[in-house]
Amino acid sequence: MNTPPYRIETTRTVIRCWNPTDAALVKDAIDNSLDHLREWMPWAMNEPVTLEAQAQKLRRFRSLFDQDKDYIYAIFNQDESLVLGGTGLHTRVGKGAFEIGYWIRASHINQGFATEISAALTRAAFELCSVARMEIHCDPHNVRSAAVPRKLGYTHEATLRQRTVTPTGDPRDTMIWALFADEFPPSPAASAQIRAYDLSGQEIRMTGE
Repeated sequence: MNTPPYRIETTRTVIRCWNPTDAALVKDAIDNSLDHLREWMPWAMNEPVTLEAQAQKLRRFRSLFDQDKDYIYAIFNQDESLVLGGTGLHTRVGKGAFEIGYWIRASHINQGFATEISAALTRAAFELCSVARMEIHCDPHNVRSAAVPRKLGYTHEATLRQRTVTPTGDPRDTMIWALFADEFPPSPAASAQIRAYDLSGQEIRMTGE
């Protein structure tokens, strides 16, 4: 399995690995989205944090990326002046597979960004990383989040009962959505318009082009 791109450009966004210098921008995004994020994201219960603590967190994210342990991305607008959210190709679902996670800043929800970036990461993972399987997990009550994998051709495989907790610590169910390599070519995700770049900034040719 190949290392994911360090940078992916979509129609409206730049998806790239975090740098500590992004701390002020991500702090602004989180601090202005706390009510929205705390409804679904357990980590948001520990926010807000100081600028220094945010920078240290981003330093850790970049380190995990560079060590091929986990691939956590920022979502920016096109000129990278505004953090629109965060996403990732997470390695926690086993060998030959990634799980996509995402959050969108409150001012930009209901505009299709989660679908756009999930389609981009799905295409990059299958065409550039040669994964066998992609997954998206979500709370069954998070209707907007569940709509994302459905739109992209993922299959709802199961709903695991009380396997995790809500941000406030109560038990909650988790929906598991999956897409396999042989299901990817006809899926809506295969038509995502993206450009991908490696660590040195060189563009990576997509296999579907």
